[in-house]
Amino acid sequence: MVAGPLTVVQMLPGLEAGGVERGTLELGKYLVQHGHRSLVISGGGRLVSQLESEGSEHFLWDVGKKNPLTLRYIPMLQKFLIQKKVDILHLRSRVPAWVGYLAWKNLAENIRPRLVTTFHGFYSVNKYSAVMIKGERIIAISKEIQQHIQNVYKVPDEKIVLIHRGVDTDLFNPAKVSADRVQTLQAAWGIRSQKIPLIMLPGRITSWKGHDIFFRSLAAIKDLKWLAVCVGELDTTSAYVKHLLTMRRELQLEKRVLFAGHCDDMPAAYKLADIVVSASSSQAEAFGRIAVEAQAMGRPVVATAHGGSIETVLDGKTGWLVSPGNEAEMGRALRVALTAPSIMEVYGSNAACWVRENFTLNRMCEQTLTLYHSLVDP
Repeated sequence: MVAGPLTVVQMLPGLEAGGVERGTLELGKYLVQHGHRSLVISGGGRLVSQLESEGSEHFLWDVGKKNPLTLRYIPMLQKFLIQKKVDILHLRSRVPAWVGYLAWKNLAENIRPRLVTTFHGFYSVNKYSAVMIKGERIIAISKEIQQHIQNVYKVPDEKIVLIHRGVDTDLFNPAKVSADRVQTLQAAWGIRSQKIPLIMLPGRITSWKGHDIFFRSLAAIKDLKWLAVCVGELDTTSAYVKHLLTMRRELQLEKRVLFAGHCDDMPAAYKLADIVVSASSSQAEAFGRIAVEAQAMGRPVVATAHGGSIETVLDGKTGWLVSPGNEAEMGRALRVALTAPSIMEVYGSNAACWVRENFTLNRMCEQTLTLYHSLVDP
């Protein structure tokens, strides 16, 4: 390991979709653009082609399965780390982290790379999750996660590095999203008019994302004009999705709440929206990427006041923070937003500035690369 270009390996279960996956691609692209070598080990997925087109090398290893057979990758990884002369091994998820950590630990100190882990969420507290504190440095993606690591695992402060996740403010830039893109999405979703305010809840359709809370908050403002869209993969065989469909019918919201499914053009989606909601209630967002992306697009946000949202949304300046699980508070915030377009405009402008100053992709990648160099070139 010498000063200069680095060879970095990132390990994660797969590359289908999600914040961890997106962050892996973003960092890989940044590394390549700055003259470094980016290697990614995962079980593959829809994002592999993009990863490779942006200059990273992908290695298809099924390292995400909770199965004893996954341990067969340990000796393979040891050879891989030596042959590729890897400088940094960056572990992003628990099962791959166990493979990576055990391979790394059993290499001689003079030939093994430096080890970095990222704490992406409020993992269950047990020995299985404790692998995420095995890094020589641990990246916390928010102050809430940093405090969680300190409180639960008693990790020394100097081992934890706070690096907020960032969004690509070139991609999520309202000035660069054409009217044609917005109109294409509008047509695909069957939205006939943009004159009616559009409320959007993006994210995976799972119980902890709070769609049920969102629906009940909407029921409280049925007297106002609005259309709501839930953006995210829709699995009609899911018990939770069936529950939501039933709830939508019982609350008489079938004509006012749409399920849009997966969206490949989220900048256009945010531009089509007037206000964006992050309703996670039973579990806090570790960071809250959706809230930051929406704000980057100049959209005010209604978010639940726990986890990373407390850091990314400024209550009364860029949006509204409401108590988790409290549909009455969420309904009141939405009512204020919908009946005061001038406030929404001010909050949206504040939001875009707030993100550009604090949560950019370039800032996140710069800080991560600085961390890598601090380990390799102390």
